[in-house]
Amino acid sequence: MFEISSYSVEWIKDPFGIIAGKRYELLLDIEVDEDDEMYSEQGVSLRVIFKVEDEAQSLVRYEFLERGTGKYLDFEMEPEELIQIDAFCREHYAEGEEPN
Repeated sequence: MFEISSYSVEWIKDPFGIIAGKRYELLLDIEVDEDDEMYSEQGVSLRVIFKVEDEAQSLVRYEFLERGTGKYLDFEMEPEELIQIDAFCREHYAEGEEPN
């Protein structure tokens, strides 16, 4: 497991209206233990795309990035981490800019 140290949320605009529901991008700065294989001296961020359609909410995709360089880190989340991040997104997605 990892801890979220800071985050930002942004609504992803769909000017052509081709995507069902709303999408939000959450950028999470996470704290990773030094003995974790995902550890980087620059730090690690998690970019999450979260979907809200009617009453349904779900993670669409995620990717780990090295802070500072933006380099993609090829790691998968453990099931308990997915549950943690899904719950976090459900709690915070509404902080993103809503469409007019």
